[in-house]
Parts: sequence; structure tokens; C-alpha cells
Amino acid sequence: MDEQTQISQVSSVKPRRSRVPMFILAVVVIGGALFAGITAWLGRNQESTDDAFTDGHAILMMSQDSGAIVDVRARDNQFVHQGDLLAVIDQRNYQAELDQARGDLAKSQAQLVSARIQLARAKILYPAELAAARAELASAQAQYAKARADAARQHNVPREATSVQSIDQADAAALQAKAAVAQAQAQVDEADVVDQNIGVAAASVSELEADVVSQQAKLSSAFADFANSSVVAPHDGWVTKKDIEVGTFVQPGTQLFQIVTPEVYVTANFKEAQLDRMRPGDDVTIKVDAYPSLHLKGHVDSIQLGTGSRFTAFPAENATGNFVKIVQRVPVKIDIDSGLDPNLPLSLGLSVEPVVTVK
Repeated sequence: MDEQTQISQVSSVKPRRSRVPMFILAVVVIGGALFAGITAWLGRNQESTDDAFTDGHAILMMSQDSGAIVDVRARDNQFVHQGDLLAVIDQRNYQAELDQARGDLAKSQAQLVSARIQLARAKILYPAELAAARAELASAQAQYAKARADAARQHNVPREATSVQSIDQADAAALQAKAAVAQAQAQVDEADVVDQNIGVAAASVSELEADVVSQQAKLSSAFADFANSSVVAPHDGWVTKKDIEVGTFVQPGTQLFQIVTPEVYVTANFKEAQLDRMRPGDDVTIKVDAYPSLHLKGHVDSIQLGTGSRFTAFPAENATGNFVKIVQRVPVKIDIDSGLDPNLPLSLGLSVEPVVTVK
């Protein structure tokens, strides 16, 4: 066999390819499919989102009085308790207004006491004056009747038995008695306004009672202004965003600081398609980006009745010809039940990843 023939035979023999790479590839594909299937099966009852953050209550403290800050007792990030004094606005003007309001109220109350005494006196005095006037009238009428009778007798007796002077005296006495009756009647008419006089006294009492109420309102307002010059903590929490120092002049509505309360929860913005089986009470596990070692547990508290875009300053106007469907997100409030570490404070706005186990 020549050399050319040997070379041809050697080239015609094909080397056998190894099946190991194909086997490895098949194992990887099958393993990946199994892993994906198991993961999908295990996560079929879980909904998660990375559009979530820690949330809470931040109380905005604003001035209700105007004046210069004379004392600041709160520091940035200081924990305070409800009722703690945090700042004081210059109280001198408010103290003066409070003192004046107290004096005006005391004066009105004294006048009211005097008016009530006058009313009680009027209820006794005016009926007594009327009774006395009527008694005087009755006496004058009796005197007049007697005087007329005496005058009539003087005119009826024989002339020899009397004198012109006696007759004239009897007539004069009758006229004088008649005048006394008229005077007594006038006094009765003058005194016969008992109800009116008592009404005037009662009206004075009512007027002063109203004045006392008005002065009490002014005192309450002055006391509120004075009290508002002392800024106290309305709730336990941490002082943040302090914008005042001693000497700062504030007006009503000026922002002083904020108080972040200890209560922390999670606001998670889930896609609308994730809410089908999500209900309040569902268990939640929470991972915090700032503290990877911190694992929190909680539950769904409530689902907001409105998407996030619905409550923006300029909500979308879908009734237009250029409508493009956008997947909406709905805020879900999640309460934290356990896992918090006092040494790892959860500031508001930290990124978290909640996983909700739905039923």
C-alpha cells in the first residue's frame, strides 16, 4: 500500500465526540426550569414591590402668636414627651392683656352684683311705695268726705246758729281736702308703675350679665393668647427641622419645627394587578435597605381608596384623544408588628421591600 492510500484511509476515520458537554447543558436547562418552576410555585401567593418606604406622622408645629422667641429648649433630633416646654414667645404684652381682661371682668361682676341688689330692692320698694300712695289717697278721700259733710251742715243750719266765717272755713276745708285727694291721686299714678320700674332694674341686670359673658370671653381669649406663647409638645416624638433660635421674630402661622411620633409604618405602592387577592390582615415580611440584617414582620392595615395619581395636584385627564393606558399604583398601609431594634431607628422615607402573603 502506497503512502497516498494510507493518508486517505487515515483521513476517512472521524473522531468520536464527547457527550459530557451536552449532558451538562441538559442538566443546567432542566435544573433552571425546575428552579424557576419551584420559585413560581412558592411565590404564587406572594406579592412584593420595591416602591415602598417607611412612613409615619410628622406634626407640624406653627406659631399661634406673634413676637420674638425668648427661649428655645428643644434641640434638633431630641426626643421629647407630651407636655414638654419647647419654646417661649415674649409674653409681656400677652400678660398685660390678660391682667386687663381679669380687671374688666371683676369690674363687670361687681356691677352685676350691685344691679341684682337693686333689682331685689326694686321688687320690694316700688310695690311698697304704691301701697303707701294708695293709703294716702284713701286717707285724703276720707278727709275730703268729712270736709264736705261739715261744709254741708254749715250751709244747712239756720243763719242764727252759725256765722259766715264758719261757713267760709268749712268751704275752704272742703276745697283743701279735695286738693289733697287730687295730690294723693297723682302720687298713686306716679307710683303705679311698679312693673315698669322692676323691668328697668331687670333689664340692667340682663345687660350686665351679658357684659360679664363678654368679659369672660375676652379673658378666655387673652388667656389662650398667653398660653399659646408657650409652645409645648402635643405628642411624644423627635424634634426635626427646627427653624427657630432665640431672637427669631415669628408671626401666627410661622413654622417652628416638626415632631416625628414614634409610630412607624410602611407605605407600599403596589401595582393595581397585584391587589386581586390582597386584603387587610395579610402577613407581610419587610426588608430594609438601610439595615440588611433587620427583618421586620407586619400585616396589611388598609388599602387606599384611590391611586396615587388620583390625589396629585394635577390628576390625569383621561377623557382626551391622546389617552395612553398606564399601570396605576395604589398605596397600601402596612403596620409593623415585630422586629424593630431600638438601636436601629427607622427614619421616615427609608426604602424597604415588603412581601405580602396573600390568601
